[in-house]
Amino acid sequence: MAGFAVAGCCAYAVDLGLFLWLRGPAGLGPLTAKSLSFLAGCTVAYAGNAVGTYRGATAGTSRLRQAAVFLAVNLAGALVQLACLGVSHYLLGLTSRRADVVSGAGIGMALATCLRFWGTRRLVFRISRGTRP
Repeated sequence: MAGFAVAGCCAYAVDLGLFLWLRGPAGLGPLTAKSLSFLAGCTVAYAGNAVGTYRGATAGTSRLRQAAVFLAVNLAGALVQLACLGVSHYLLGLTSRRADVVSGAGIGMALATCLRFWGTRRLVFRISRGTRP
């Protein structure tokens, strides 16, 4: 779990740093900036998990398949975060910046991280019960 957390922290730093740069000095719109920073963060997370956390877990498995499933798992996690933010902001009417941070970056991130950990372990790098990377 520690390796997964380190890879995730590095990916988050790349995602956030690139997003801030793309929105600021680069002058891109929020959706374009977030899309590009998300892809960069996913790339860092995949590389960290593939060559670090789960390096010996899937001998003989196609890296292209792993990358595609990893992207799908991370997109599902992003949808969980967006759903938490949407429910809080639009359905519950909690529209302050603090409420958006708590629902999207707090609750949403926690739920998405659980999904990503499970998906990365079971679907991408296929760790079976009793097997440790």
